[in-house]
Amino acid sequence: MSPLAFALPLLVGLGARPAAAEDAAADGACPARPTHPARGGWTAAPPPAAGSPALQALEAWAFPPRDDAARAGVRTDGLLVVHRGQIIYERYGADWTADRPHLVWSVTKTFVNGLLAVAAREGRFDPDSSVCPALQPANPALCAATGADLLSFSSGLAWRETYEGSPPTVSSVLAMLYGQGRDDMAAFVGQHPLEAPPGSFFRYSSGDSVLLSAIARAALEPRYGPRYASAALFEPLGIRSAVWEADAAGTLVGSSWLHLTPRDMARYGLLWLDQGCWDGARIFPEGWVARSTQVNPAVRKDPREWGSGPVQGWQVWLNQPLPEHGQPQPPLPDAPATAFAALGHWRQAIWVLPEQDLLVIRTGDDRDDTFTHNELLRLALAFAAAHPAPEAP
Repeated sequence: MSPLAFALPLLVGLGARPAAAEDAAADGACPARPTHPARGGWTAAPPPAAGSPALQALEAWAFPPRDDAARAGVRTDGLLVVHRGQIIYERYGADWTADRPHLVWSVTKTFVNGLLAVAAREGRFDPDSSVCPALQPANPALCAATGADLLSFSSGLAWRETYEGSPPTVSSVLAMLYGQGRDDMAAFVGQHPLEAPPGSFFRYSSGDSVLLSAIARAALEPRYGPRYASAALFEPLGIRSAVWEADAAGTLVGSSWLHLTPRDMARYGLLWLDQGCWDGARIFPEGWVARSTQVNPAVRKDPREWGSGPVQGWQVWLNQPLPEHGQPQPPLPDAPATAFAALGHWRQAIWVLPEQDLLVIRTGDDRDDTFTHNELLRLALAFAAAHPAPEAP
């Protein structure tokens, strides 16, 4: 039996979202959710029986004996599964707790998308317009790029995204975060030359995300003040744990330096699951989530340095095929093709599974290739199928 064939009964067992919610999301109205964390915090479903095979399988894989000395194997710091707006599983490893924020690394990029979504809803950001004058780059050729180009990682900048083992003189991202660019990261990125016209090719770039963060600041700070991220995005969602580091110039490090608890990560995931709505109120403009979760044109045109695996929408990873570049099937065979995620270094994740009304939130410290997102979702789907949240009355 193929992995996909094995997954299908799990997806059917979970069931699809209620038709009313799907219709509401389709026509732009905010879907009704009887159980919502905005009203009294998260609701926890009854815990599964200790002998549950699905529970045992999930915990044996996600929380094996931890090898912190060698930093080897699966090393989960926190795992949260939310079904129908209710927590059905939550556990923490090592000395992590529900109240301790975790560095989420490149999950941060999807939060920059959210800031720009708020700005777009308020008429302060147009993704199809030039990034200038919000940016004033040292390289004026960058003004040919649109916000959509940066959201798609297709700025065209000559950029080298390499990490451990690469000195700042070789790695653009390390130089930006820890070297010559650390005081004003957006200015550092904006002085890079163009390798090709914006929109020509896809290259994953933390530099593009930092430029987007500077654009979000220019759009939102005049209205909301220096705490614009909290006032515009976190506070409406009830997110209280967020610590978002800024560079010396005061721009939030939109590539990677946000700290959050898994429960607050789940709040953001629920916003995406509900098409940019939060308990009946629209936070993102209509259609923003749909556009953000489409395979972006640059990936289809020239996926430079992509390789294989999940593909990009707008600062969001998608479980979508890319047949024109040798990936005819979704890269995670045990997950639905409609799944999408915010993903970060060392296997941080906010997975959104719209058809199953499911969120899978994971923080960790994985330094090898033992962990796979496909296995995480396969086991989480099996657990949710065996122990679904009760239907709200």
